[in-house]
Amino acid sequence: MPYTIPLDVFLILSRGDEVLLALRENTGFADGLWNVPSGKVEPGESAVAAVLREAREEVGLSLAVADVRLVTTVHVNRPDGHVRIGLFFHAVHDPARHGEPVNAEPHKCGGLAWSAVSSLPPDTEPYNAAGLTGWRTGNPLVLDGWPAGAAERERGVTGTARSWF
Repeated sequence: MPYTIPLDVFLILSRGDEVLLALRENTGFADGLWNVPSGKVEPGESAVAAVLREAREEVGLSLAVADVRLVTTVHVNRPDGHVRIGLFFHAVHDPARHGEPVNAEPHKCGGLAWSAVSSLPPDTEPYNAAGLTGWRTGNPLVLDGWPAGAAERERGVTGTARSWF
């Protein structure tokens, strides 16, 4: 079987200087932590189709392709050794066109909240926090959890979540 890296999609839905967060619950991963609406790209599905589907399934929003824009990519190396790639898309919330966010998956979500992007809750899931920081700072590629290697030293990049650009 060929080596594959899971591809995740994330929706950064903004309203002014706030972003929509959901409290993970009963999922078996990162329960009790805040995240943006997100999920895996399904076989045969494009990344854009996946983020639109996740917006509908998780928070009941009807977004169109023209509403979302890819803003950052996170290549994460989790402490457990699992590697993932996350594509973070941004949309500006327009209630007249998209509807109001609702907790459409109460069996997996403890609630929704708007949070200032500049002061995320301390219990924000780290993969999500890395993507939100990448978006906020304009970094197109964030490496999270990777040890600093020779190529990074040559570029003078340090820290846990790093941008290559």
